[in-house]
Amino acid sequence: MKFWKLSGAGNDFVLFDGGAAPSRARVAELCDRRSGVGADGVLRVRRGSVDYWNADGSRAFCGNGTRCAAWWLRLRGGPANTRLRTEAGLVDASVVGRERVAVSMPAPKGLRLGLELAAAGRAWLVHHAVVGVPHALVEVDGLSKFPVVEVGRALRRHAAFGKAGANANFVERLGNGSYALRTYERGVEDETLACGSGATATAYILESIGRDRLPIRLRVRGGDVLVASRRDGRIWLEGPARVTFTGEVP
Repeated sequence: MKFWKLSGAGNDFVLFDGGAAPSRARVAELCDRRSGVGADGVLRVRRGSVDYWNADGSRAFCGNGTRCAAWWLRLRGGPANTRLRTEAGLVDASVVGRERVAVSMPAPKGLRLGLELAAAGRAWLVHHAVVGVPHALVEVDGLSKFPVVEVGRALRRHAAFGKAGANANFVERLGNGSYALRTYERGVEDETLACGSGATATAYILESIGRDRLPIRLRVRGGDVLVASRRDGRIWLEGPARVTFTGEVP
C-alpha cells in the first residue's frame, strides 16, 4: 500500500489515498519512529474528506494535517481552493504558494481565562480554548529551556480539563506580533515540532487577553513560522506543507 510522508512546519504525517480506516494498533505501528514509518499521526484522504488519527490511534482534528492534505491534493491536480470534511466539520483550504497552504480553522469555543492550576510541583496561570480540539496555554519566559514535556504531561491530564484532557501550549513573546510556541500534544503524548490547532488557539487567547491582535506569527519548535489571521469572520492558519518522501507498507 502506497503512502506519502508529509510535514507541516515539522508536524509530520503518513498519508494514504482512500482505503479502509486503520485500526488503533495499525496507526501506532505506522507512527513508531523506530520500527515504523515514523509520524505524529496518520491521514486518510477520500472523496473530499480528511480523516486523522493521532499516533496512539485516537481520532481527532488536525490543523497542520489538513493543510498537508490540501497540498497533497493540489499536487495530484486538485484545485488551489477546496473545501474538506474533517472531524471538526467543513474546512476551507487555499494553496497560497509553493508548499504554502492556509486553512480556515474551527471556530474557537470553550474560552476559559486565568485558571490557577497546580501541576509539576508549582502553580500556573493557564488559559483554555477549544479549536477543534482542547488547548491549554501558559505564558513563560525562557521558552528554549523550559521543561515542556514535564509540565505539559502534567497539564495535559489535569482534572480541570476533564476526561478528554487538553494539549498543553507554552508561549513566549518575541515582539512585533511574533511569538515562540512549543506544544505537548495529547495522542502523541510528547512534544511535537508544531501544532496547527495549538497555534490557532494560542493566537486567539493572546488576542482575548489583550496581548496582541491578529495577525500573529508563531515560531514553532521545528523553526518554521505559522501565521494566524482573521478574514471573512474566521481565523485562518497559514504555513508550510510539503511531501518529504513516498513509500509502500505491507
